[in-house]
Amino acid sequence: MDAHGSIPFLKEIILFLALSGVLIPLLGRLRINPVLGFLSVGAVLGPYGLASHADAWPLLSWLTFARPEDVEFLAELGVIFLMFMIGLEMSVERLWSMRRQVFGLGGLQVALSAAAIGGLAWSFGNAVEASVILGVVLAFSSTAIVMQLLIQRRELGTPLGQAAFAILLFQDLAVVPLLVLISILGAAAGEGSFAVLLGSALLKGVLTVLALYLIGRRVIRPLFHQIASERQPDTFTALTLLTTLGVATLTWTAGLSMALGALLAGLIIAETEFRHEVEITIEPFKGLLMGLFFMSVGMGIDLRALLAEPLWIPLSVLGLLALKGLVLVVLLRRFGLSWGRAAEGSLLLGQGGEFAFIVIGLALGFGLLGREIGQFMLIVVGVSMLCAPVIARLGQTLGNRLDRRLVPAETAPETGLGELQGHVIIAGFGRVGQMVAQMLAEQGIPFVAIESDAKLVAQQRKAGMPLVFGDASRPELLRKLRIDRAQSVVLTMDHTAAAEHAVQGIRRLMPMLRIIARARDERHALRLRDAGASVVVPETLESGLQLTGWVLESLGVPPEASLRLLEQERERRIVALRAEPPATA
Repeated sequence: MDAHGSIPFLKEIILFLALSGVLIPLLGRLRINPVLGFLSVGAVLGPYGLASHADAWPLLSWLTFARPEDVEFLAELGVIFLMFMIGLEMSVERLWSMRRQVFGLGGLQVALSAAAIGGLAWSFGNAVEASVILGVVLAFSSTAIVMQLLIQRRELGTPLGQAAFAILLFQDLAVVPLLVLISILGAAAGEGSFAVLLGSALLKGVLTVLALYLIGRRVIRPLFHQIASERQPDTFTALTLLTTLGVATLTWTAGLSMALGALLAGLIIAETEFRHEVEITIEPFKGLLMGLFFMSVGMGIDLRALLAEPLWIPLSVLGLLALKGLVLVVLLRRFGLSWGRAAEGSLLLGQGGEFAFIVIGLALGFGLLGREIGQFMLIVVGVSMLCAPVIARLGQTLGNRLDRRLVPAETAPETGLGELQGHVIIAGFGRVGQMVAQMLAEQGIPFVAIESDAKLVAQQRKAGMPLVFGDASRPELLRKLRIDRAQSVVLTMDHTAAAEHAVQGIRRLMPMLRIIARARDERHALRLRDAGASVVVPETLESGLQLTGWVLESLGVPPEASLRLLEQERERRIVALRAEPPATA
């Protein structure tokens, strides 16, 4: 409290809670993205919006935010918890399972986009440091907006959804070295060449992060074990907040950013068995604090600048979309998506992201960016985010038109699908799918396969395979393949989320059809079983059993006894997975 006994920033807190409780739900009913809602409200009610007229209309002073610094403290908490939640979404296991897309597709997207944008910034006369920062941060997309759009469309499990998620995940990872770089460049400004500073920044950042990560794993897991055993929810919540803010404070003490520490805290907890409980605990705070962050971002967008620069700002937004879009469409196509889905993905991920406001704000604080160029770029990113849902919708329409024109000519079946009867549908035509198809063909069993890699479809169709391009979860495609007359569906896809999405789509359409699915491991098998698969075969289990069989035979165990032992172990491990699912899923 201040000298008069009032609570600091009381008016701002009440106004924010009123907006969160009344206005934002109204925007949700209108299907307006909450992130865009908070950005818009911040811009309209901020110091460059209606608050600038408070002198002429005193009533506006009670309904607007006249000074951004009045909510900066709470907004910084929003940034910290945003980074913490992103850390919780990561894990070493998840990164490894998606390593090709995350580090291949995601890494190339950031590197090529950063090179193109940074080179353009340097050609406009910016310093090397500023060009590198702008290039990398503008290569990022909005995780909050893109993920919400994919979830609303129920496309997170599709090939495009998985590719977009992998790119966003790598971008989240790339924030770590970028925050380290800015923190150390700012602290050591003018003390050496850029190359030397870059090397020392990366070295110090990596050592600090590794040390905190290793120490954190040794300390945090036992602490959570102790608190969980006492079954005190309030203490559990306090420990979660302490972990987040404590690790963030340690990184700040080491000369790095608090946002980096929060992300590291989330990553440490993500490796423990308490991850989901922590997510539930922090969920009520996350939405409000993230809303504060995006509202403070909106307050920093000077709407008058749009009028002052009616040409350059729109052109810059279009240029950002064009540069990133060109890189994305080539990479997505190269990684197996059709031209239509690649075009859709390029527009879906073309906008700037929320990390730009964190990174550019930090760079401005250290003097690595000029105030004018920093403010201009924040406006460009903000406008691109505001336009993101409309642009994504245009991308979806464009992608559908391109696929209707290009894909059918290459990949659609040439003969009557209406004649299919008693056939097997194979979803996924990689090595496992091709092996299944070969065995079915040798037994004279009719089949048709679905594959999302357009190049593979074209190659296999030339060899005479009954293969079509598409997503195995889409009802319209399944109906064309006469799923109502099929004997069973075999899922051999390599992507775990895509397999789950396909099971759910097939089960909604055909509740009684037999679905046989390949799983990476027993944990994935359980998820497929819950989604509605009839039989699930965990590949790690089967390979382990085969190796064990050879070992037993080499030790002199009779083949019959070895087979019996293996069958007993198989039954013990997947007995819950082999039962037929209920009629409705």
